[in-house]
Amino acid sequence: MQPKCCIWKTRILYQKIHPTSSTMLAPDMVDGQLSGSHCAIAGVSIKGLFALLVLTLLLPPGAMTSSKPVTCHKTCLCASNIVSCSKMNLTGIPMALPHYTAVLDLSFNQISKLKAEWTPVKLSKLHSLLLSHNGLTFLSSEAFLYVTWLRYLDLSSNGLKILEEFIFEPLEHLEVLLLYNNHISQIDRTAFSGLNSLQKLYLSQNQVKRFPLELVKERNRLEKLTLLDVSTNRVKLLPIQELQVLPAWIKNGLYFHNNPLPCSCELYSMLARWHLQELSSATDFRDDHTCLLPGTQKEKVLTLELNKVHLNCSAVTIIGEEAYLEQVINLGCDTRQRDMLKSWVLPGNVQVSSGNQSARVLSDGSLQIGPLTLEDSGVYTCYAVGDSLNETLYVTVEVHNTTQAGGHEGMKTAYTTLVGCLASAVMVLIYLYLTPCRCFCCSGQGLDKRALGDSLHSSTVSVSPTHEDTGPEGGGGGGAFDKPPFNRHVAFPDPKGLIEQNGRLSPCGEEEEEWREEDRGKQGQRRKSDAESLSSVCSDTPIVV
Repeated sequence: MQPKCCIWKTRILYQKIHPTSSTMLAPDMVDGQLSGSHCAIAGVSIKGLFALLVLTLLLPPGAMTSSKPVTCHKTCLCASNIVSCSKMNLTGIPMALPHYTAVLDLSFNQISKLKAEWTPVKLSKLHSLLLSHNGLTFLSSEAFLYVTWLRYLDLSSNGLKILEEFIFEPLEHLEVLLLYNNHISQIDRTAFSGLNSLQKLYLSQNQVKRFPLELVKERNRLEKLTLLDVSTNRVKLLPIQELQVLPAWIKNGLYFHNNPLPCSCELYSMLARWHLQELSSATDFRDDHTCLLPGTQKEKVLTLELNKVHLNCSAVTIIGEEAYLEQVINLGCDTRQRDMLKSWVLPGNVQVSSGNQSARVLSDGSLQIGPLTLEDSGVYTCYAVGDSLNETLYVTVEVHNTTQAGGHEGMKTAYTTLVGCLASAVMVLIYLYLTPCRCFCCSGQGLDKRALGDSLHSSTVSVSPTHEDTGPEGGGGGGAFDKPPFNRHVAFPDPKGLIEQNGRLSPCGEEEEEWREEDRGKQGQRRKSDAESLSSVCSDTPIVV
């Protein structure tokens, strides 16, 4: 017979390991004793049980319960609707979470993958999920299908490298997303699509090389996004032109310091303007805004000091609005916070009222003034009231004493004068050279030679009288009042049969001499001026009248 101590040691050890269980002996045990053939086997089993007991005591309390239902005060800590499983060395997310869970803290564990089946049921009341400091390297594309009401998601300080397309699309109510201190180097352009409620996105301390302009650019941006942190990454190029036209409430929360940006006057000008506007992204991290100087050494300098020593960039000052008479302009109240209550005060501390016809506040808070007069010049003040801060902005307007098209009107006047001069010259030429012939062109049709001669002389000598009036009938006439008036005629001689003189047509031909003899026989003598005029026409000397 074996010693009884073997039997009782087995019973005592079984009760220590399973204190809640009743003592269930093996079939070989009769009346609390082991049969003789199994006592040696029982000794071996005792050693295995001791080893299992030691292993159970050494393991952390959560290692054996990673896939078991949540047990408050053992696996996690529960405080009302908050379930905290932080620092429990969990390798997986506990199953069967309470349906009333609103905040789930799983930070500082060893959860490397967030699979699609981490919660088999919808947690409609869960609004905050904390998974930081877990060494998380994998996110399933279906990981957030059952937690669509999340508003706060913390994935910071993990090992994420890639954000795939539409990874966060189910989280349409998400407001804050923390992704800083990971190893993210690739971000799909659609990774943040569907986050229509997102307000703050933290991407700092990663390996991002491209600035995610699609998040803030007009027409594509997330409408409620007020903070985008891409500081301490590997961004080497900023879309400066696109960033400059953004509203102030976006620029106020746009952080890009501690990136290897190349130094340029464009970068300095943009940052200097933000600093003058007292935007938080520029003023809070003034000494962290650095850039790399051109050259092989790539010296790092402060961006806001480029105008002093390094690149000699021009100093930046904020210039007010310039306008012209009769113009209508809009003055924007570009505040650092969105959706603020805005009011305006005109120059001379005059409040804008509904009865003011020349100034009114638009629905977006801007002030429309016009048609402008010289009295509208001055400083306009915008008072903005928000939930967390108040702002006062001043806009200086200078109205020039001319219309907007005043410079062009002078050019128009010059062109009009020039055209008028050209038109006058053309009319003079037409009058002198293109007047229809009424004299010798109709030869043989009732015109006598006297008339033809008169026409010839009067056309060549325009101011000399062709005849001397002999006075009244029967008398020689006399007196100052008997002097006949000058007769002016314009006609052109027929070029046929004219003698060419010095390359020009001369009107002094034989036919002219015959007309002159006939006139002398009929009229008598001509005035001396006619002979002089005729001789002057037949000469090469120009006539000056």
